[in-house]
Order: sequence, then structure tokens, then C-alpha cells
Amino acid sequence: MARFRRKSCCVILALALVVFIIPVILKSLSPEENSFGSPFAFRLLPSSRDVEEDTRDPVSSKASWILKLIAAKKPDSPEIKMQDLPEPNYNVHAFYYAWYGNPQFDGKYIHWDHLILPHWDPKVALSYPTGRHEPPDDIGTNFYPALGPYSSKDPSVLEEHMQQLCTAGVGVLALSWYPANMKDDNGEEIDNLVPLILSAADKYKLKVVFHIEPYKNRDDANMYENIKYIVDRYGSHPAFYRYKTNTGKFLPLYYIYDSYLQSPQVWSQLLKSNGKHTIRNTPYDGIFISLLVEERHKKDVVNGGFDGLYTYFATNGFTYGSSHHNWRSMKTFCDNNDLMFIPSVGPGYIDTSIRPWNSQNTRNRINGKYYETSLNAALAARPQIISITSFNEWHEGTQIERAVPKTWSKTVYLDYLPHKSTVYLEITNKWARKFSEELKKWSE
Repeated sequence: MARFRRKSCCVILALALVVFIIPVILKSLSPEENSFGSPFAFRLLPSSRDVEEDTRDPVSSKASWILKLIAAKKPDSPEIKMQDLPEPNYNVHAFYYAWYGNPQFDGKYIHWDHLILPHWDPKVALSYPTGRHEPPDDIGTNFYPALGPYSSKDPSVLEEHMQQLCTAGVGVLALSWYPANMKDDNGEEIDNLVPLILSAADKYKLKVVFHIEPYKNRDDANMYENIKYIVDRYGSHPAFYRYKTNTGKFLPLYYIYDSYLQSPQVWSQLLKSNGKHTIRNTPYDGIFISLLVEERHKKDVVNGGFDGLYTYFATNGFTYGSSHHNWRSMKTFCDNNDLMFIPSVGPGYIDTSIRPWNSQNTRNRINGKYYETSLNAALAARPQIISITSFNEWHEGTQIERAVPKTWSKTVYLDYLPHKSTVYLEITNKWARKFSEELKKWSE
């Protein structure tokens, strides 16, 4: 009997220990508290139950409900109504790429079959694979899109993209653009898709800006002609974005990618009032945002006559401009020179599907923490606009668009688990609302 009592006591004690230890273990597995000491710091992500059941903020709850519908995409799902969508935040811009194609809409795969790029050192290149990806299972990205290898011409894809952007709180998509009859090395002409994108954006009250790529022989003269073309052809569309300046003017805004490839002397001919091909004080004037990569580019931004700068790269520490700890001093520089500062935030970076030798520049998403950290740093710099790299640059793994788990042969694509496919849209929505609140405080 005494032995039985001892056994009973041991069992009870063991059960008590289990009951005590399990909550401790579960607590240790939950996301860490943000430790950056900023007034914007808060827990990384709510649990899925918190996201689904939180009714304290009707805008947040409504956006989460819509995101659940987007993630489900069942035939019998309720239709998303325009009045249920949150108001777009026109101070949040997302870089958008319309260079994808598939056989159904384009007769072939475009960009999903991306070339595996060789290392510039021939000796190093020998150690890595070569060739092209072969869709639909083998595509040029480390993640797999929820929509599959889609076409940017597909109206249903454009519709869903605009829904995702809108529910994420993004107000402006920055469209990667090459002039008419020009294209990037792996794609087709983009300009003929602009009317489709403008119309799709307008349905959801979104706006479009042009992210002008470094097309062949770009200079001040043909830039003037291309800006004139953009304004004449698209400037009257209600989705064409115009920014209200301090003087009350509404001017188009343009991001100029790899602006450092042309000298400040070339840009000044376009962007200074005494330039040979000046666009200033003409019907085609605008706000021109230079890409800042290295610190020495600051003086080039000023000497070239630009109106502001952005940082694009989603790789903290990769460049001077993309390093979060430099953003406050960059904002001070911009304030002192009457420039706009637009930091670019991103959820992570990985491009080893097309650059297998570039793993040193991978930035792990850490289940959303990397993204939260960059958003936190951006708000701490108190910018006028925040840009997101990217909505759908799949090759470099910077997308916030929905992704799904997929395994093919020996390839296991990355995914957003343990969170939902809409997790990065939810994070974006949360910070877009917070940014709106902070902008109001800063203007008081």
C-alpha cells in the first residue's frame, strides 16, 4: 500500500511538472518582443486567432476578413465589395513588376523561365549550374506564387493584385517601366500593359507612378521625350499619381532606377531650370526621385537637380542607402537640401534561384521580423513617403504577394509558414495605418 501511495504521489508530481513546463515552453516559442527601444516597437505578429477575431479596430478587422477571402479563393466565397475595402494610403508605395508571362496569355513563359546568371569570375562560375528554369514547376524564384506562374496580362491576376495591394493599405504602385518598343533583358515590352494596369488600379482607388528603368542610351534628351510621352498618353487617367507639393502644385512623381549610371551633368540638363533640355516650369515638370546607393551619391543628387532620393534595396547593410542605421542622417541631409526622403523597406531578400553564387546577400525573413524591423526604422526617420520593395519582384525574393508551399523533384520552395499566405499583406496594412497616424502627429 505504501508503495502504491508512493507511485501515486510520483504520478501526480510528474503531471504537475508537465502542466507547469508546457506553458513555459510554449511561451519561449512565441515571437520575441521587439527590442529596438523605439516608440513604434511592439510584438512581431499577433497569433492567427488575434488577427481573425480582433474587433477593436474595425478597419483592421475588415482588412483581415478580406485577406482571408483572398487567401481562400473558393468559388462560393462571398464577393469582395468596394465599400468593405480600407482607404488607400497614398504615402505608401510598392514597387510592382508587370514583366511576367505564360503560354495561355503570351504564348510562352516570360521571366518565370529566367536565365541562371553566371558569376562574373569565370573560375567561380564553373562551380555553379547554368541554363534556364523550366516552368511551370521549375521557376526563377525561391518562393512559389499562390497564383502560379501567372501572366501580367491576365485580367484576373491584375484584379487580385489590386485587391491585395488595397487590403495591405498600399495606395500607390510604382510600375517598373521601359519606354515603348523597349524591354529588359529577360522580358517583353511593358508599355502596352500600362492602360490595363491603370484601369485595374483605378477600380480600387489606387494610383500608379512610373519606376523608370535604366533603358539603353538613357540621357537628358530622350528622358525629356519619354516624360512627355508618359504625361501626354497617361497623365489624364484618374489613376495617374500626382503628389501635392509644399507650393500646392500637383506634380507627377517618378522613381529613376540606377540614376547614378548617368552623371550629374547629364541630369542637370533635364532637371535644372537652366538645362539644355529642362523640364522645369513646363507642363511636363514633376518630382524626380534618384536612387541613392553610396554615400558619395548625395552630392550627385543635389548637383543633378533631383527632388529627392529613395533606397530601393531590401538588403539591410548591402549598400549605404539600404542600411537602416543611415536613414535618420539621410533624412537630415534631405531636410537640409529641400529633398524628399523615401526609404525602401522589404520583407527579406534571396535571389539564389537566378544567382546561385549570391547567398551572402540573403536576408532571412525570420517569420516577418525582418520586415517589421525595416518598417520600424523607416518610421523612426519620419519620411513623407515609404516605399516597399516589393509587391512582386519574385526573382529577388522581396515580394509581399501571396506565396504557397511547393515541392518539385529535389526543389523545396520557401514559404510563409507557420503564418498564412497573406501574412506580409497583413503586416503592411498594420504599419500603413500606423504611418498614417504618425504623419498626422508630425504635422501638428
